[in-house]
Amino acid sequence: MSTAIGRFVTALALILIALPSAWAQTGKQDLRVVTRVLPPLVVEQPGGALSGFSIELWNKIGEKLKLKTNYQIAPDVRSLLADVRAGKGDLGVAAISITSAREEEFDFSQPILNAGLQIMVRGKGQDAADSNPLWDLLGLLFSPTILVWLGIALLLILLPAHVVWFLERRQKDGIIPTEKYIPGIFYAMYWAAATLATQAEQAPRHWLARVVTVLWMFTGVVFVAFYTAQLAATLTVQQIQGGINGPDDLQGKKVATTRGSTAAAALRELRAEVHEVGKIDEAFKALHDKQVDAVVFDAPVLLFYAAKEGKGRVHMVGAPFRKEDYGIVFPRNHPLRKQVNVALLALREDGTYQQIYDKWFAGK
Repeated sequence: MSTAIGRFVTALALILIALPSAWAQTGKQDLRVVTRVLPPLVVEQPGGALSGFSIELWNKIGEKLKLKTNYQIAPDVRSLLADVRAGKGDLGVAAISITSAREEEFDFSQPILNAGLQIMVRGKGQDAADSNPLWDLLGLLFSPTILVWLGIALLLILLPAHVVWFLERRQKDGIIPTEKYIPGIFYAMYWAAATLATQAEQAPRHWLARVVTVLWMFTGVVFVAFYTAQLAATLTVQQIQGGINGPDDLQGKKVATTRGSTAAAALRELRAEVHEVGKIDEAFKALHDKQVDAVVFDAPVLLFYAAKEGKGRVHMVGAPFRKEDYGIVFPRNHPLRKQVNVALLALREDGTYQQIYDKWFAGK
């Protein structure tokens, strides 16, 4: 009995070991790999040959597993996943984010690249011609930061105004000509505002009101200094960065990204007006044509474009957000997934992965 069990275990192990070879020797000899052109992950060379980080990495994996690859180009990530789902492709390689929703119907390899979403806007030089000084000034004056400071100033004015009104309302030839609260408080508020902004036009008669005046004048000097510094800082930030400085500024803005991408879903959560396109190049064109305010997409792709074709015409805003990992996508229970993961780990260990990464991303 023990001899029979031993033979069964040995036969089973031989079958598992032979799986990759069996794949290569059957009708699945040419792997149908679905991809999409997306520099620097997938770059289409003149003549139709493909290169790029994801392609070179997969080619090395294919060499290790002795697999022949037949690439099929899909227009976008939604079509790529649909081809894998329908069995038109054996797996997908490009910039495919690993998400919980996708994990429910596909299997993924170990991450092949750490990425995330980032924001790209036009260079300031392109927007300068359309800049309206009046609207820029109004936008600055009614910015949230400035409005908060004006609210603080109003509260500061109300406090000394009531103190001075109470002390001066019965003083002969004082700065408050009436004992009535209205309009007396408005005289006091004018005095407090004028003292805050410049200096007191009239000195109160009551001795305690004069003490309040001195303290209020000192407070005014400090407040104006802080307010001026805040105003200058806000103006400088707007001149350098523009109106979009991070994800929170995308609400209500028209933002371009590719159809069916994780970026499109993230933009809807941020309540942006999403302008979906088939290819990322169309999003870049929409940005240059001023049809949209920004482009949000995978950080490696935007950084590559900003350093190459878009150099001097666009700039990146903020750090990557919504961190994601790229992976190779398989149908459920695909027999090659485990072998691909083993090959990917081997490429990391022998330095091949790092060489490919440095070729496409170092210095970008």
